[in-house]
Amino acid sequence: MDRIRIIDSKNYVEKEVEISGWVANKRSSGKIAFLEIRDGSAYFQGVIVKSEVDEEIFSLAKSINQETSVLVRGTIQEDSRSKFGYEINIHQLTVVGESEGYPITPKEHGTDFLMDHRHLWLRSSKQHAIMQIRNEVIRATYEFFNKEGFIKVDPPILTGSAAEDTTELFHTEYFDQDAYLSQSGQLYMEAAVMAFGKVFSFGPTFRAEKSKTRRHLIEFWMIEPEMAFVTHEESLEMQEKYVAYIVQGVLDHCDHALHVLNRDRKVLEKYTQLPYPRISYDEAVDLLQKNGFEDVEWGIDFGSPEETFIANHFDKPVLILNYPKAIKAFYMKQDPERDDLVLCADMIAPEGYGEIIGGSVREEDYEKLKQRIHEFGLKEEDYEWYLDLRKYGSVPHAGFGLGLERTVTWIAGIEHVRESIPFPRLLNRIYP
Repeated sequence: MDRIRIIDSKNYVEKEVEISGWVANKRSSGKIAFLEIRDGSAYFQGVIVKSEVDEEIFSLAKSINQETSVLVRGTIQEDSRSKFGYEINIHQLTVVGESEGYPITPKEHGTDFLMDHRHLWLRSSKQHAIMQIRNEVIRATYEFFNKEGFIKVDPPILTGSAAEDTTELFHTEYFDQDAYLSQSGQLYMEAAVMAFGKVFSFGPTFRAEKSKTRRHLIEFWMIEPEMAFVTHEESLEMQEKYVAYIVQGVLDHCDHALHVLNRDRKVLEKYTQLPYPRISYDEAVDLLQKNGFEDVEWGIDFGSPEETFIANHFDKPVLILNYPKAIKAFYMKQDPERDDLVLCADMIAPEGYGEIIGGSVREEDYEKLKQRIHEFGLKEEDYEWYLDLRKYGSVPHAGFGLGLERTVTWIAGIEHVRESIPFPRLLNRIYP
């Protein structure tokens, strides 16, 4: 008898199989018991007919508790009534591990309660579906950059300097000197790109930002590609191709997860169509001012309401280009036609999900970069290695960073970013 995973049921119709899993829910009548079984790959229904099994097995099925782990044997059958399409007619049922008083019952629970029990909440069908989409985005990310000729490089998590705003760093002691948890691997990726030409990183980043919005996490994961010998335009095209690719990956491989989340496939299909609309920062300010955003002035950074309006105006991911130099990071290259702008772009996701990508052309000139470091009040000695990159064969280069959790939140169509990561770290939460 074959031991299979639920997700592979389609290959075993009318065959006897064995499945190991957990009982997510149950119901019964006088003659039939129904067990909702999950095994980590999918959920489906197990049917036990009283007249076809021993009385002991039927009694066990009626009394079994939620989240009891079991071993079942039976025949896979097609089930046209369910979206999954298959079920198992159970002949044998064995308890592997008992479960008593499982706290997350099939009823409504408050968010704080569910977050306190996050280690168990992950078992629910919705959370399972979100994690499947997260996994697909990660898988498609590796596939995309490998196809495009990128090398994966892992930047350090402990650093001695900041990539952006020093006020958002988590400070720690590194023996006899100061260190910080990484807020971005970008500076190190610039070193790597000078060795390999096209690189990307995928790892955790940390922002000590005291924000409670539905878009923010304290610890999150970033994908940060960097490319040598590229123009601003070429970088923008790579960003579009990458986002469209991961959305297509979810459409191709996560159909059941999308169904569980009630995510409309036709909406996602729009996001695979390139190119994405583009708008300059100047044009964005003008658009907002003409549509009731009276407080928006040139020189501000856009907040959630502004980003949501711009994205909804275009109904697709939109790239906002070339922000004021004063509100962007020190490493961004000045616009050759405007000394008050830098060559950068933010990609804003539609449906109110905000920024998912930030990217720019990097300043490759040694003297200009050193000047910017001083303008930002940073210590030159902390960035000597970074300046070295401009001394020994400097080249035009650009890159970007995509926030994994915001992207998963958008693609999955869920409300809060906290559900897009297995164990979220929030302003007031580091448990479990």
